[in-house]
Amino acid sequence: MTLFFIVLFAALVFEYINGFHDAANAIATVVSTKVLSPRQAIMMAAFFNLFGALMGTAVATTIGKGLVDAQTITMATVLAALIGAIVWNLFTWWLGLPSSSSHALIGGLCGAALATANNNWSVLKWSVYNPAKHAGEGLWPKIVLPMITSPVIGFAGAALLMWLIYLLFRKATPHFVNRTFGKLQLVSAAWMGFSHGTNDAQKTMGIIALALFTGTQAGSFDHLPGWLEFLRTPEFKVEPWIMIVCALTMAAGTAGGGWRIIKTMGHKMVKLQPVHGFAAETTAAIVIQSASHFGIPLSTTHVISSSIMGVGASKRLSAVKWGLVSRIVWAWVLTLPVTGLIGYLSCKLLHWAGV
Repeated sequence: MTLFFIVLFAALVFEYINGFHDAANAIATVVSTKVLSPRQAIMMAAFFNLFGALMGTAVATTIGKGLVDAQTITMATVLAALIGAIVWNLFTWWLGLPSSSSHALIGGLCGAALATANNNWSVLKWSVYNPAKHAGEGLWPKIVLPMITSPVIGFAGAALLMWLIYLLFRKATPHFVNRTFGKLQLVSAAWMGFSHGTNDAQKTMGIIALALFTGTQAGSFDHLPGWLEFLRTPEFKVEPWIMIVCALTMAAGTAGGGWRIIKTMGHKMVKLQPVHGFAAETTAAIVIQSASHFGIPLSTTHVISSSIMGVGASKRLSAVKWGLVSRIVWAWVLTLPVTGLIGYLSCKLLHWAGV
């Protein structure tokens, strides 16, 4: 029982870090274009993150039982997964690199699950066809393939939207364009915050639900006092209290800010005007919202970063600081294997300590 509360605490720490680490995803462009002050943008993002986090559980279900064999998971597995994600998130935040909290958690979970199963790779669900949904599930269709395609879609979609805007407003004055898209960017930034909440907050919901299911299966909750009976979860499901706690925690983390990554995303990568911020945020919000609908735990970081690159490249390729982009891409590539290794080693260490 004590171990579960440690896992719950670690999950909420991850959710809080996710809030301030990925707050930049929703508000970097609206801050860099000076449409809103950092404080105003963070408060807006916190509100819409909270609202979005309460909308559905498809992504949470994918995290909790769609990627690894839930029957083999222990409480130590979940704790090790969270350790891997938290360590990587803090490290990349310290460097100011917009890495993926989603992939950090998934990598940590896969590494820890592999350690728990004594290197039996079948514990990882690579690709499974679900006849009920007429769709594939598992790491390949839900994680790896979207990891490759979503940045491409974000880049191309944002560049195309910018091209259409240029075409429609080619005779408008710069003052008119800045004023118009300064107002529209409030809508796109709010939508981006909402989309981020629908996807990212659900990942921790899935982890907590997995911990509850694991604890119930292991008999950890067999002698609960009456007031804690709600913790017993014989079947994997995301309860309303999990949704509310995760939503509030992410909103609190978002309110804490994340200025290091905001500077990288909104100031260092590309010089943005309100029209560029609108195009990047709108494209990213559409991609993320679509992924949330299908239960795909997408990297919001990858999508908004590539969308910003797309709007920059639509002006001219040299407008994008490709040296910085290469550092960001390396962080993307390394996230899954590094967090997988941290999760694996953490789980082995916990087992060695008798946890």
